[in-house]
Amino acid sequence: LQGLAPPVPPRGAPNSLVSAAARALDAGAAAMAPHAGQPGARGPLLPGLLLVAAALSRPAAPCPFQCYCFAGPKLLLRCASGAELRQPPRDVPPDARNLTIVGANLTVLRAAAFAGGDADGEQKEAGVRLPLLTALRLTQNNIEVVEDGAFDGLPSLEALDLSQNPLRALGGAAFRGLPALRSLQLNQALAQGGPALLESLDAALAPLADLRLLGLAGNALSRLPLAGLRLPRLEQLDARRNALAGLGTDELRALERDGDLPGPRLLLADNPLRCGCAARPLLAWIRNATERVPDARRLRCAAPRPLHNRSFLDLDEAWLRCADGDADGRGEEVDLSGPELEASYVFFGLVLALIGLIFLMVLYLNRRGIQRWMRNLREACRDQMEGYHYRYEQDADPRRAPTTAAPAG
Repeated sequence: LQGLAPPVPPRGAPNSLVSAAARALDAGAAAMAPHAGQPGARGPLLPGLLLVAAALSRPAAPCPFQCYCFAGPKLLLRCASGAELRQPPRDVPPDARNLTIVGANLTVLRAAAFAGGDADGEQKEAGVRLPLLTALRLTQNNIEVVEDGAFDGLPSLEALDLSQNPLRALGGAAFRGLPALRSLQLNQALAQGGPALLESLDAALAPLADLRLLGLAGNALSRLPLAGLRLPRLEQLDARRNALAGLGTDELRALERDGDLPGPRLLLADNPLRCGCAARPLLAWIRNATERVPDARRLRCAAPRPLHNRSFLDLDEAWLRCADGDADGRGEEVDLSGPELEASYVFFGLVLALIGLIFLMVLYLNRRGIQRWMRNLREACRDQMEGYHYRYEQDADPRRAPTTAAPAG
């Protein structure tokens, strides 16, 4: 075997097997190489050595068509095939740890789509085909429907990302069979579903007892899912860039935990908060637990108009008023000018008093010059009046009266 190069590892072959095969070939070549003064012995060991090398270098499952596989301690797959990929690939290696599908046209995720189910509608017996998969990213895939049990057969899945998909229907049991799920991202994915989708989300989140991170940003939500708020191990809920006018008492109550369990952090920036009387419980809750809302300083009032763009955390509870007959705080023409206008009047009065004091000080410091100026002005007026009096006397003298002209001859 002198001069025999080690075999080129096939695509997708594990590094450990390839290295073991290479070491076996090197050891065999060294053992079969003739030593000094000894005849060469090659015959009987060569077939057995080749069989061992073939067994050790057995390739792993091939990479799926139109996907990219990155071998390493954790196998990574990325499939970005565009519109021609209409269902999850069926030939994903069983030792895959991370699977990313971006820019496809999956449209509908049917039951057991990743565990042997048929995405075309024919139900087959589902099994656990990806027992080691821990991260699944399905962003920008035009997914509109997620059926019940769409993620069955993924017992090790810890992170699921369905962001930037136009979801219209979500099964109440869509996330069943995910006991290890820690992170669920649904950012910019629920805006087109309406209230019915929010009710389905409540049912779908209920079984995820071990969920830690929940992303619901950019979904135009008018309320938060109570089932998600009640998850016992939830650590952070991202609700930024929604249509939340505030949080009700039920939502605030759901954020509290019994015993020693810490409550989740809540991100609420870029929501059109309505700063009426209904916002008082939320303001009191944030002030008592500021660390629970990391972006509390970014909260701004969207209504009513007198408080537009005011910092929510800096408001006085006396300003949070409601119009008569508007107990929910949704009135636009609420008279909030009382305390604010009084403070403005006081400030304006202080400014005027300061200006008057400065004017009096200027007069006092320039009193001599002012007196001299007044004296000069009085003398100038007296001279002017004397001039007028002299002219009057001259005009009134009868000797200066003009004579009548003689008639023409």
